[in-house]
Amino acid sequence: MHPAFSVIFLTTLIGAGQGLFLALFTVQSYALVGLVPPAQAPFYAWGGMLALALLVAGLGASFFHLGRPERAWRSATQWRTSWLSREVIVLPAFMGAVALYAALHATGWAPVLLALPSGKAIDPSIVVGIAATVLAFALFVCTGMIYACLRFLAEWHTPLTPLNFTLLGGASGFSLAAAWAAFMAPEHVGTLAGWAIVLTLAGAAGRVASLWRNARLKPRSTVQTAIGVKHPRVVQRSQGFMGDSFNTREFFHRASPVLLRAVKPGFLLLAFVVPVVLLALGRGMASAGVLALAFAVQYVGLLAERWFFFAEARHPQNLYYQAVS
Repeated sequence: MHPAFSVIFLTTLIGAGQGLFLALFTVQSYALVGLVPPAQAPFYAWGGMLALALLVAGLGASFFHLGRPERAWRSATQWRTSWLSREVIVLPAFMGAVALYAALHATGWAPVLLALPSGKAIDPSIVVGIAATVLAFALFVCTGMIYACLRFLAEWHTPLTPLNFTLLGGASGFSLAAAWAAFMAPEHVGTLAGWAIVLTLAGAAGRVASLWRNARLKPRSTVQTAIGVKHPRVVQRSQGFMGDSFNTREFFHRASPVLLRAVKPGFLLLAFVVPVVLLALGRGMASAGVLALAFAVQYVGLLAERWFFFAEARHPQNLYYQAVS
């Protein structure tokens, strides 16, 4: 498939935004039950705004992939059958919940809704945080299932696809949260960096599992079955027309095998190996610079990972449209 950079930025940016919010609410939830000390309101308020900024940036990137952006609202009308429509509905709902979560902490409006036996109070930010958490995971599922539901693309048609979207988004978000905590709440660096390491390792395991699976897939169709010729050796030399077409632009990446072989170890190194090392160092030093570098390196690695995710998928039409000349 052709990797559209608008979709690459969409999925990686909103994934990081989802993960960052989940990290913020993890700290608040842990503080509620006494596992960690409570953080100050600006940590949640400005952190929530940062998560919202990532979500807005991702949503903005998606419009560059639309032929008629003014008709984007119509994509929500098929929610009964389309995972894309469900994503289009869940994303703004999640953005609204994150904005409200940040606003509640920024204004300090925290009336007691329920008092726990421990003496801790449930305020509106907890309720909104729970709702936003549900929406965050629903958004991960919707985004992943857009690709996993396509039966004719065997590389994507697996439960590993939504699982990896969730793990990789969570890993990048918690990495960013660890850097954010180093600036705003150093006492929470250990918790957040620790979770970032766990999620990065889990994401590495999930992504390696998908690579292992995809390398062993056997295509159901061949060049012979595509054109109805049973000869043992059939090689295409031309598409049959002078230039390219929509099919060859949208369903084939045109990258060389050398580039594909180079991108795979590259994203494994940048998205998983280097960030784990930097997160471990930053966790021990409580260094905002090292943790910020860990997130930056990981995000670059995830851009390469998402490019490879699209390029790796072999669309059946490419059995016929393999070369221009």
